[in-house]
Amino acid sequence: MTPFMHSNRAVSKVDIEEATTLKEVGVDTSQVMNYLTQQAGGYHNVGFTHKDLYNALQRGKAKEIVDGDMNALIAYFDYKKHDDPEFFMTYSVDESGALYNLIWSDSTLRSDYTCFGDVIAFDTTYKDNLYGRPIMPIVGVNHHHNTIMFATAIISDETSQSFEWVLQNFLEAMKNKSPISVVTDGDRAMQRAIKSIIPYAKHILCSWHLSHNAQANIGDPKFTAAFSKCMVSWWTTKEFDVQWRLVVSEFNVEKYPWVIEKGNIRHV
Repeated sequence: MTPFMHSNRAVSKVDIEEATTLKEVGVDTSQVMNYLTQQAGGYHNVGFTHKDLYNALQRGKAKEIVDGDMNALIAYFDYKKHDDPEFFMTYSVDESGALYNLIWSDSTLRSDYTCFGDVIAFDTTYKDNLYGRPIMPIVGVNHHHNTIMFATAIISDETSQSFEWVLQNFLEAMKNKSPISVVTDGDRAMQRAIKSIIPYAKHILCSWHLSHNAQANIGDPKFTAAFSKCMVSWWTTKEFDVQWRLVVSEFNVEKYPWVIEKGNIRHV
Protein backbone atom coordinates (compact mmCIF):
# COMPACT_ATOMS: atom_id res chain seq x y z
CA MET A 1 0.00 0.00 0.00
CA THR A 2 2.93 2.33 0.58
CA PRO A 3 3.19 3.64 -3.03
CA PHE A 4 -0.39 4.92 -2.76
CA MET A 5 0.03 6.86 0.45
CA HIS A 6 -0.70 10.50 -0.37
CA SER A 7 2.85 11.58 0.48
CA ASN A 8 4.31 9.08 -2.00
CA ARG A 9 2.01 9.73 -4.95
CA ALA A 10 3.06 12.01 -7.80
CA VAL A 11 2.47 12.21 -11.54
CA SER A 12 5.80 12.65 -13.29
CA LYS A 13 6.39 15.31 -15.92
CA VAL A 14 6.86 12.57 -18.53
CA ASP A 15 3.51 10.99 -17.63
CA ILE A 16 1.76 14.39 -17.75
CA GLU A 17 3.21 15.15 -21.18
CA GLU A 18 2.19 11.72 -22.50
CA ALA A 19 -1.28 12.03 -20.97
CA THR A 20 -1.73 15.53 -22.42
CA THR A 21 -0.82 14.27 -25.89
CA LEU A 22 -3.36 11.45 -25.63
CA LYS A 23 -6.05 13.85 -24.39
CA GLU A 24 -5.43 16.16 -27.34
CA VAL A 25 -6.28 13.37 -29.78
CA GLY A 26 -9.52 12.53 -28.00
CA VAL A 27 -8.57 9.84 -25.47
CA ASP A 28 -10.50 10.27 -22.21
CA THR A 29 -8.79 10.34 -18.81
CA SER A 30 -9.89 6.82 -17.81
CA GLN A 31 -8.40 5.37 -20.99
CA VAL A 32 -5.22 7.38 -20.47
CA MET A 33 -4.96 5.99 -16.94
CA ASN A 34 -5.40 2.44 -18.24
CA TYR A 35 -2.68 3.02 -20.85
CA LEU A 36 -0.19 4.42 -18.32
CA THR A 37 -1.00 1.55 -15.96
CA GLN A 38 -0.23 -1.00 -18.66
CA GLN A 39 2.99 0.83 -19.51
CA ALA A 40 4.04 0.67 -15.85
CA GLY A 41 3.22 -3.02 -15.55
CA GLY A 42 0.18 -2.75 -13.28
CA TYR A 43 -1.63 -0.52 -10.80
CA HIS A 44 0.87 -1.29 -8.05
CA ASN A 45 3.69 0.16 -10.21
CA VAL A 46 2.07 3.25 -11.71
CA GLY A 47 2.55 5.32 -8.52
CA PHE A 48 -0.58 7.49 -8.69
CA THR A 49 -4.37 7.21 -8.89
CA HIS A 50 -6.91 8.25 -11.52
CA LYS A 51 -7.74 11.29 -9.37
CA ASP A 52 -4.05 12.30 -9.17
CA LEU A 53 -3.79 12.18 -12.96
CA TYR A 54 -7.00 14.14 -13.41
CA ASN A 55 -5.85 16.87 -11.01
CA ALA A 56 -2.46 17.12 -12.71
CA LEU A 57 -4.13 17.58 -16.10
CA GLN A 58 -6.59 20.12 -14.68
CA ARG A 59 -3.80 22.27 -13.25
CA GLY A 60 -2.41 22.60 -16.76
CA LYS A 61 -5.80 23.26 -18.31
CA ALA A 62 -6.62 25.99 -15.78
CA LYS A 63 -3.88 28.12 -17.31
CA GLU A 64 -5.81 28.18 -20.59
CA ILE A 65 -8.52 30.38 -19.13
CA VAL A 66 -7.90 33.92 -20.31
CA ASP A 67 -8.58 37.16 -18.47
CA GLY A 68 -11.42 38.05 -20.83
CA ASP A 69 -13.42 34.99 -19.83
CA MET A 70 -12.99 35.74 -16.15
CA ASN A 71 -13.88 39.40 -16.56
CA ALA A 72 -17.01 38.57 -18.55
CA LEU A 73 -18.21 36.09 -15.93
CA ILE A 74 -17.54 38.42 -13.02
CA ALA A 75 -19.25 41.27 -14.87
CA TYR A 76 -22.33 39.10 -15.40
CA PHE A 77 -22.53 38.25 -11.71
CA ASP A 78 -22.06 41.90 -10.77
CA TYR A 79 -25.03 42.67 -13.03
CA LYS A 80 -27.06 39.97 -11.23
CA LYS A 81 -26.47 41.79 -7.94
CA HIS A 82 -28.42 44.80 -9.22
CA ASP A 83 -31.55 42.66 -9.60
CA ASP A 84 -30.89 40.57 -6.51
CA PRO A 85 -29.07 42.41 -3.69
CA GLU A 86 -28.77 39.10 -1.79
CA PHE A 87 -26.93 37.45 -4.67
CA PHE A 88 -23.65 36.04 -3.34
CA MET A 89 -20.52 35.50 -5.41
CA THR A 90 -16.84 35.23 -4.64
CA TYR A 91 -13.83 33.89 -6.49
CA SER A 92 -10.08 33.39 -6.30
CA VAL A 93 -7.34 33.72 -8.91
CA ASP A 94 -3.96 32.07 -9.34
CA GLU A 95 -0.55 33.77 -9.52
CA SER A 96 -1.09 34.65 -13.18
CA GLY A 97 -4.47 36.27 -12.51
CA ALA A 98 -6.50 33.45 -14.08
CA LEU A 99 -9.77 32.39 -12.48
CA TYR A 100 -9.11 29.58 -10.01
CA ASN A 101 -12.22 28.88 -7.90
CA LEU A 102 -15.69 30.42 -8.02
CA ILE A 103 -18.91 30.01 -6.00
CA TRP A 104 -22.29 31.71 -6.23
CA SER A 105 -25.81 31.58 -4.78
CA ASP A 106 -28.89 33.81 -5.04
CA SER A 107 -31.45 35.01 -2.50
CA THR A 108 -33.89 32.16 -3.15
CA LEU A 109 -31.22 29.49 -2.74
CA ARG A 110 -29.91 31.10 0.43
CA SER A 111 -33.44 31.28 1.85
CA ASP A 112 -34.01 27.61 1.01
CA TYR A 113 -30.83 26.70 2.86
CA THR A 114 -32.14 28.45 5.97
CA CYS A 115 -35.15 26.11 5.91
CA PHE A 116 -33.72 22.89 4.49
CA GLY A 117 -29.96 23.05 5.02
CA ASP A 118 -29.57 20.40 7.72
CA VAL A 119 -28.38 17.89 5.12
CA ILE A 120 -26.37 18.83 2.03
CA ALA A 121 -24.87 16.78 -0.76
CA PHE A 122 -22.22 17.63 -3.30
CA ASP A 123 -20.02 15.96 -5.85
CA THR A 124 -17.87 16.93 -8.82
CA THR A 125 -19.07 14.54 -11.50
CA TYR A 126 -20.20 17.39 -13.76
CA LYS A 127 -17.22 18.19 -15.98
CA ASP A 128 -18.95 18.74 -19.34
CA ASN A 129 -18.14 22.43 -19.79
CA LEU A 130 -15.87 24.59 -21.90
CA TYR A 131 -12.71 23.98 -19.87
CA GLY A 132 -13.52 20.57 -18.43
CA ARG A 133 -13.48 21.98 -14.91
CA PRO A 134 -15.38 20.29 -12.08
CA ILE A 135 -18.74 21.95 -11.48
CA MET A 136 -19.82 21.38 -7.90
CA PRO A 137 -23.55 21.81 -7.18
CA ILE A 138 -24.41 21.91 -3.47
CA VAL A 139 -27.91 20.53 -3.02
CA GLY A 140 -30.44 19.39 -0.44
CA VAL A 141 -34.01 18.10 -0.19
CA ASN A 142 -37.11 20.16 0.62
CA HIS A 143 -40.33 19.21 2.43
CA HIS A 144 -41.76 17.78 -0.81
CA HIS A 145 -38.74 15.44 -1.10
CA ASN A 146 -37.56 17.38 -4.15
CA THR A 147 -33.89 18.08 -4.77
CA ILE A 148 -33.13 21.78 -4.39
CA MET A 149 -30.01 23.80 -5.12
CA PHE A 150 -28.21 25.83 -2.45
CA ALA A 151 -25.14 27.01 -4.38
CA THR A 152 -22.85 26.16 -7.28
CA ALA A 153 -19.07 26.22 -7.45
CA ILE A 154 -16.57 25.86 -10.28
CA ILE A 155 -13.21 24.65 -9.01
CA SER A 156 -9.77 24.33 -10.53
CA ASP A 157 -9.13 20.79 -9.27
CA GLU A 158 -10.39 18.19 -6.81
CA THR A 159 -7.89 18.78 -4.01
CA SER A 160 -8.69 19.28 -0.34
CA GLN A 161 -7.54 22.90 -0.69
CA SER A 162 -10.16 23.62 -3.36
CA PHE A 163 -12.89 21.84 -1.39
CA GLU A 164 -11.94 23.77 1.76
CA TRP A 165 -12.18 27.02 -0.18
CA VAL A 166 -15.67 26.07 -1.38
CA LEU A 167 -16.90 25.08 2.09
CA GLN A 168 -15.49 28.20 3.74
CA ASN A 169 -17.20 30.50 1.27
CA PHE A 170 -20.39 28.44 1.24
CA LEU A 171 -20.67 28.92 5.00
CA GLU A 172 -20.06 32.64 4.55
CA ALA A 173 -22.90 32.78 2.01
CA MET A 174 -25.17 30.92 4.42
CA LYS A 175 -24.37 33.19 7.38
CA ASN A 176 -22.19 30.54 9.01
CA LYS A 177 -25.01 28.04 9.48
CA SER A 178 -23.33 24.62 9.33
CA PRO A 179 -25.13 21.55 7.99
CA ILE A 180 -25.73 18.63 10.33
CA SER A 181 -24.81 16.01 7.72
CA VAL A 182 -22.91 16.02 4.42
CA VAL A 183 -23.42 13.34 1.75
CA THR A 184 -20.48 12.72 -0.62
CA ASP A 185 -19.06 10.02 -2.87
CA GLY A 186 -16.33 9.24 -0.32
CA ASP A 187 -13.56 11.25 -1.97
CA ARG A 188 -10.63 11.50 0.47
CA ALA A 189 -9.81 15.11 -0.38
CA MET A 190 -13.45 16.02 0.20
CA GLN A 191 -13.43 14.11 3.48
CA ARG A 192 -10.39 16.06 4.71
CA ALA A 193 -12.04 19.35 3.77
CA ILE A 194 -15.22 18.46 5.66
CA LYS A 195 -13.25 17.54 8.79
CA SER A 196 -11.28 20.79 8.55
CA ILE A 197 -14.10 23.27 7.86
CA ILE A 198 -17.22 21.65 9.35
CA PRO A 199 -15.77 19.14 11.83
CA TYR A 200 -19.05 18.55 13.68
CA ALA A 201 -20.99 17.59 10.55
CA LYS A 202 -21.65 13.88 10.05
CA HIS A 203 -20.08 12.59 6.82
CA ILE A 204 -22.34 10.13 4.95
CA LEU A 205 -21.29 8.15 1.88
CA CYS A 206 -23.60 8.07 -1.15
CA SER A 207 -24.15 4.47 -2.28
CA TRP A 208 -25.06 5.46 -5.86
CA HIS A 209 -21.79 7.31 -6.37
CA LEU A 210 -19.79 4.54 -4.74
CA SER A 211 -21.30 1.96 -7.12
CA HIS A 212 -20.72 4.26 -10.10
CA ASN A 213 -17.10 4.82 -9.06
CA ALA A 214 -16.57 1.10 -8.48
CA GLN A 215 -17.52 0.41 -12.09
CA ALA A 216 -15.42 3.34 -13.38
CA ASN A 217 -12.31 2.31 -11.45
CA ILE A 218 -12.49 -1.50 -11.57
CA GLY A 219 -14.48 -2.04 -14.76
CA ASP A 220 -16.00 -5.38 -13.70
CA PRO A 221 -19.83 -5.43 -13.49
CA LYS A 222 -19.72 -8.53 -11.29
CA PHE A 223 -17.46 -6.80 -8.78
CA THR A 224 -19.72 -3.73 -8.86
CA ALA A 225 -22.77 -5.90 -8.13
CA ALA A 226 -21.04 -7.66 -5.24
CA PHE A 227 -19.74 -4.35 -3.88
CA SER A 228 -23.22 -2.78 -4.09
CA LYS A 229 -24.72 -5.75 -2.26
CA CYS A 230 -22.23 -5.18 0.56
CA MET A 231 -23.38 -1.60 0.95
CA VAL A 232 -27.14 -2.22 1.05
CA SER A 233 -27.11 -5.31 3.28
CA TRP A 234 -28.05 -4.98 6.94
CA TRP A 235 -24.78 -6.14 8.47
CA THR A 236 -22.95 -5.20 11.61
CA THR A 237 -19.58 -3.52 11.21
CA LYS A 238 -17.80 -6.81 11.87
CA GLU A 239 -19.99 -8.68 9.37
CA PHE A 240 -19.41 -5.99 6.75
CA ASP A 241 -15.63 -6.24 7.21
CA VAL A 242 -15.79 -9.99 6.60
CA GLN A 243 -17.89 -9.57 3.45
CA TRP A 244 -15.67 -6.75 2.18
CA ARG A 245 -12.55 -8.89 2.48
CA LEU A 246 -14.30 -11.80 0.77
CA VAL A 247 -15.38 -9.66 -2.20
CA VAL A 248 -11.96 -8.04 -2.59
CA SER A 249 -10.26 -11.43 -2.45
CA GLU A 250 -12.75 -13.13 -4.79
CA PHE A 251 -12.17 -10.58 -7.55
CA ASN A 252 -8.42 -10.24 -6.87
CA VAL A 253 -8.54 -6.44 -6.66
CA GLU A 254 -6.49 -5.94 -3.48
CA LYS A 255 -3.86 -3.81 -5.24
CA TYR A 256 -6.22 -1.44 -7.04
CA PRO A 257 -5.72 2.11 -5.68
CA TRP A 258 -9.48 2.70 -5.54
CA VAL A 259 -10.04 -0.46 -3.49
CA ILE A 260 -7.22 0.48 -1.10
CA GLU A 261 -8.66 3.97 -0.68
CA LYS A 262 -12.23 2.79 -0.07
CA GLY A 263 -11.03 0.11 2.29
CA ASN A 264 -9.41 2.78 4.43
CA ILE A 265 -12.65 4.80 4.72
CA ARG A 266 -15.22 1.99 4.78
CA HIS A 267 -16.48 2.96 8.25
CA VAL A 268 -17.06 6.66 7.45
